[in-house]
Amino acid sequence: MLSVEKLTKRFGANTAVDEASFTVDRSMMLGIIGRSGAGKSTFLRMMNRLTDASSGELNFEGRNVLSLSGKAKRAWQAECAMIFQQFNLVPRMDVVSNVLHGTLNRRSNFTSMFNLFPREDIHRAIDILERLGIVDHAAKRAEALSGGQQQRVAIARALMQDPKIILADEPIASLDPMNAQVVMESLRRIHDEDGRMVIANLHTLDTARRYCDRVIGMRDGRIVFDGTPEQLTTGVARDIYGAGADFSEAATSTEIRDHTPEIRAAEVAV
Repeated sequence: MLSVEKLTKRFGANTAVDEASFTVDRSMMLGIIGRSGAGKSTFLRMMNRLTDASSGELNFEGRNVLSLSGKAKRAWQAECAMIFQQFNLVPRMDVVSNVLHGTLNRRSNFTSMFNLFPREDIHRAIDILERLGIVDHAAKRAEALSGGQQQRVAIARALMQDPKIILADEPIASLDPMNAQVVMESLRRIHDEDGRMVIANLHTLDTARRYCDRVIGMRDGRIVFDGTPEQLTTGVARDIYGAGADFSEAATSTEIRDHTPEIRAAEVAV
């Protein structure tokens, strides 16, 4: 279904993603974990074709995604919807119109300019908002909603594309624990009920363990772990986050300090 072979992205002398390779033979919820700068976001952006790869291959259902251009590339970006950490909504636009923007790739410039949406698309947008538990906010401006509600609007916009894959780039990084749980449960239901593949970049080990069928760990652009949540042991976590043998509060690395509670939680679990 999905095959990634030696996918690489270089920015000058720096290598953000270094020969990443893995295959996915069925629809699943896949989590990618690692500290900031590990290459997680760059990988998703290459997959969605928001940035070009330096080398390698990325095939989905027999198509080399990296070779697509023009109309074929835009069609792929509709099939492979992207959800961002900062939501990327139009703040002063109402919620349902933000959701309907998920159809822009298949509409003419004229109808897009004047926000002319077919009745069936409006009904579908309302149905998706109801499914995600935010239909009561359909007429509100996006900026009036909480962060968790805005992220669900972004998920609804992605669903309007009717994608085969949903890419979520740190979807809960800016949310409080309660809203983070709601968003992750929404993504999990989308996979379970629709059969869509969901690939999510995540910081926390407990989130990956709870919601994902498979976890990939990245460090310095390379894949250093690929397995089930049950295989994500304390030792593996140390390899991924690069903390060496010491996770003490006195650690000098901000990134290590940020992840220390998560690693300790993992130690309790295993």
